[in-house]
Amino acid sequence: MTSGFGLVVRFTLRDAEAAKAFDALVSETLEGIRAHEPGTLAYVVHTVADDPNARLFYELYADREAFDEHERQEHTRRFLSERERYVTDVDVTFVQSQDAGVWK
Repeated sequence: MTSGFGLVVRFTLRDAEAAKAFDALVSETLEGIRAHEPGTLAYVVHTVADDPNARLFYELYADREAFDEHERQEHTRRFLSERERYVTDVDVTFVQSQDAGVWK
């Protein structure tokens, strides 16, 4: 496990219609991440069990440089611009790996 550079982001979405459009935008963005970002180690999107209008992202990058490269990508810039149509609140927490394990 690399030391990595990561973040956890919670998005609060306007309503069910906004959530559906946001999810489609995320799917498009993930295609770009998979195709063009070798430094992105994990980009995991979760729904929240007791809040259907929330999404929780876990993002892990090889290092800060890989995150900065992610931010420069056209698909990411489009996501950051378009998400504003669907989101009422964004809470970002930057994290640094301390310890990890892998279970199969």
